[in-house]
Amino acid sequence: MDLLKKNVGKIDRIVRIVLGVLLVGNIFYGLQSPVGWIGLILLLTGIFATCPLYSALSLDTRSSGEKIGLK
Repeated sequence: MDLLKKNVGKIDRIVRIVLGVLLVGNIFYGLQSPVGWIGLILLLTGIFATCPLYSALSLDTRSSGEKIGLK
């Protein structure tokens, strides 16, 4: 099991980054709670296209084109 293998697809990455930024932003504007840590995790997994939980569950949301390097 390779925990650092890319396994997050393009749409999944976009959703993770947007949600991550929103949750981390809430720390500064309203909700000052541990929710920001979840946002940080989403942001990092979106940026690096690697999710350790997906690796542990053998999931991969990349399209077949992304898997062979076409997209």
